[in-house]
Amino acid sequence: MPAAKKKNPTDSADLPIRVLIIDDDEAHGQTVAECLERAGSECTVAASGQQGAQLIESETYDVVITDLKMEGIDGLQILRKAKEELPDAGVILLTGHGSIQSAVTAMQHGAYTYLLKPLDVKELQDAVIHAADRLRLIRRNQELRRQLDERFGFEGIIGNSPQMQQVIERLKAVAPTDASCLITGENGTGKDLVARAIHQNSNRKSKPFVPINVAAIPETILESELFGHEPGSFTGATTRRIGKFEYANGGTLFLDEVGEMPLDTQVKLLRVLEDRKITRLGSNEEIPVNVRLIAATNADLKTMVEEKKFRIDLYHRLKVVSIRLPSLRERRGDITLLMDHFFRELSEKTGKECQGFSKAARQIMMKYHWPGNIRELRHTIEAMLILDIDGLLDVDDLPMELRESVQGESEQLPVESNIGTEHLIGQTLEDVERYYIQRALELAEGNRQEAANTLGISERTLYRKIKDYGAEGVKP
Repeated sequence: MPAAKKKNPTDSADLPIRVLIIDDDEAHGQTVAECLERAGSECTVAASGQQGAQLIESETYDVVITDLKMEGIDGLQILRKAKEELPDAGVILLTGHGSIQSAVTAMQHGAYTYLLKPLDVKELQDAVIHAADRLRLIRRNQELRRQLDERFGFEGIIGNSPQMQQVIERLKAVAPTDASCLITGENGTGKDLVARAIHQNSNRKSKPFVPINVAAIPETILESELFGHEPGSFTGATTRRIGKFEYANGGTLFLDEVGEMPLDTQVKLLRVLEDRKITRLGSNEEIPVNVRLIAATNADLKTMVEEKKFRIDLYHRLKVVSIRLPSLRERRGDITLLMDHFFRELSEKTGKECQGFSKAARQIMMKYHWPGNIRELRHTIEAMLILDIDGLLDVDDLPMELRESVQGESEQLPVESNIGTEHLIGQTLEDVERYYIQRALELAEGNRQEAANTLGISERTLYRKIKDYGAEGVKP
């Protein structure tokens, strides 16, 4: 029979443990159920292997308890079925003394444990609890992995603009490789997020991702942080220290603000990248390391090379693949996407119930030049949510300097940008609408999403009207 749709499993410790008991001695199966129900489990009893197999196909259980010797479908077949349908569930086999070898064989094929008949009630209850705890730990780890994938996977990089689509395509190409990457871009553009996304989508994702901000570490201890040290290697070094390279072995090391690295440390870093070996300070022993390096900077390394402030050989070693992240003002079409994303995320974080952004606030935020890029946008929305008192993020919730900046720019606009509308008197509604669509597209420099936000309509509606009216300057 076709398998019925399973219920969604839960890992909540507050819910009872769901147990399936399969025993062709129905009276014995009911006795086992009663013992477990007294301890708070939720039990289902199947009186045959066939009935148990059908339940495994259609339901979800935390623990499966099955008799080893049964007519028809026996305990070993139930084990195989459970591993196919409920791979994380714990399977406990019940067996007599004469079948211990078969139970041990089952353990080798994935059974959680086996219990000898006659059953000890306390042993049975403890085995079920431990099997369920193991399952919940597996599910928590899976959920953490899902959250990591969601946050640092490519879907966590928000942007529909052509610039960001090019970045994402480049990331997809480089992530599965071991190539060194150099990520460039202004502060706040998300270089750390991109580095984590590369790691999370690589074959190294189960190994450590180790970030280190070069600019935040004094020059005197930077080499110790990177390569480690032995006791007595310098004043104050009383114990052995494992460096970041050694700690990241098998995984990814992310050097943020790599342009701040001193020249003598650059020499040692280059040697490590070429030899794949590190030597702790105060030691002569070379230690092999297998580390993928991702570096990031907001500095112009090429200019620094010309000025002899950065080694040209290290520069080329780091930029096997170079990824430049555009500033937010270069990808204005993504601002509303990011605003809505941060609004949802931060509303949940702050616990504030809010309708969203007013049209006026959206317009100002779209016009602002965002020198702090994505980081500044996120912090601005967080502050707006915290300070809001009326349930709507409006102009009065925006930081004063942001409002003044946009207003100052508006005052400097040429007179032509505020063309009078007297000529629209006597025109048809269609002509008036066409005029305002055209003006919105001009002010948005052809960006349909920004123009739609200004007009207070959806991008789909604007697209349709462009086709209907044949607005100039933008292709539908």
